[in-house]
Amino acid sequence: MKLAQFGKRIVLLVVVNFLVMLTITVVLGLLRVNRYFPQGGLGGFAVICLIWGFAGSFVSLALSRVMAKWSMGVQVISPDTGDPALRQLVETVHGLARAAGLPLPEVGIYQSDEVNAFATGPSRSRALVAVSTGLLQRMGSREVEGVLGHEITHVANGDMVTMTLIQGVINSFVLFLSRILAFVVSQALRSRDDREGGGFALQYLMSMLFQIVLSILGSMVVLCFSRWREFRADAGGARLAGRQNMIDALRALQRLHDPELVQAEAQQHPAFQALKISGPAGGLARLFASHPPLEERIERLERGA
Repeated sequence: MKLAQFGKRIVLLVVVNFLVMLTITVVLGLLRVNRYFPQGGLGGFAVICLIWGFAGSFVSLALSRVMAKWSMGVQVISPDTGDPALRQLVETVHGLARAAGLPLPEVGIYQSDEVNAFATGPSRSRALVAVSTGLLQRMGSREVEGVLGHEITHVANGDMVTMTLIQGVINSFVLFLSRILAFVVSQALRSRDDREGGGFALQYLMSMLFQIVLSILGSMVVLCFSRWREFRADAGGARLAGRQNMIDALRALQRLHDPELVQAEAQQHPAFQALKISGPAGGLARLFASHPPLEERIERLERGA
């Protein structure tokens, strides 16, 4: 998938995660702490990788709400707003949150023709639920309620935290295995004289190469969980907002994501493609999709799954 197809918010989360890991890499390198095989053995190195791998994920989680507001231009709506439509939006979100037994989240809106909504935040008590102006303009109140029930379920399920933990584990394995493989391969490629001389540069280049490859493979695991959590959020949205409202919301999204309309919107707003509430139906692209196809989501709800 091309970079332009990733949502701006998702790109920022990934970039922050990467920059934190890169910063720790540089600091450990300058302090000569980051060794391929430290004196403490592989156990000590594994601990370093765990700390190293989880740091970026947790910083991204901590900043997720702030980054969403900044990157998407989200304006938080006051519960006392004088706009009847916005007040109804806040009351709907808060009503669903109460039904789910959650603290009341912030509710926001951002200017976009995209039909989209998302929930983010570092914890259930510091969550943000935001919708686009396009969603409010192009969906009915019952359909909007279904979408909001889906997003509230993400908060109730702690999906942001779970995703962070999974990403942290993947990061740690990538960091650990990339350096082990780099050491093994570089030792096999170098001559005996080179081995005696060190060859740190070769090991470093090989570790970067393995890190890129393993990160791509690891992202498939993260995205697989993302697709599964969407099914779970659909089921939760059906319980909170009503099954028919949830089905109607997905059907409305299906109509709005007609191939001709999608192509036209993609030309106008290419940076927000990954934030759409549907993924590709099949092929290799599905392995890198954060959402399952709408047809499959609707079918599961109709079956009562």
